[in-house]
Amino acid sequence: MSASRPLRFATMLLASGALLGAVVQPATAADSHAPRSAVKIGHVQYDSPGWDTRSNRSLNAEWVEVRNTGRKPVRLNGWTLTDREGNRYRFRQLWLRGHDSVRVHTGIGRDTRHHVYQNRRHYVWDNRDAATLRNDRGRWIDTKSWGRSGR
Repeated sequence: MSASRPLRFATMLLASGALLGAVVQPATAADSHAPRSAVKIGHVQYDSPGWDTRSNRSLNAEWVEVRNTGRKPVRLNGWTLTDREGNRYRFRQLWLRGHDSVRVHTGIGRDTRHHVYQNRRHYVWDNRDAATLRNDRGRWIDTKSWGRSGR
């Protein structure tokens, strides 16, 4: 019977290791295998065309497209779009249909399903910048950068 003690101990040790691995594994596996969002940053118009007038029309010629590449609609309420300087736009009451997009304009305007407005009086997107999209929990979804990074 004393010969079976090391065998029991080894069996118990392996079982506890497997149990510990099962407890720790899903947290890391869940992060690396989490479903990717179908929502992406599409085209960016960061240099408003024409003379820099800071008019509302010129400000609204600066925009970032947010695109749903999936089939299912996505609720963007609470999602944020930020630049490198920390300027932030928070989406309110917006469902983005499957295979659809919305443009986030810098200037002042009336929000629709395809166009939303930050209601700013100054440009946001520089010639060397990045747009970062985060969901309503603050998790990173996508980043698109352009120009040469000065940082």
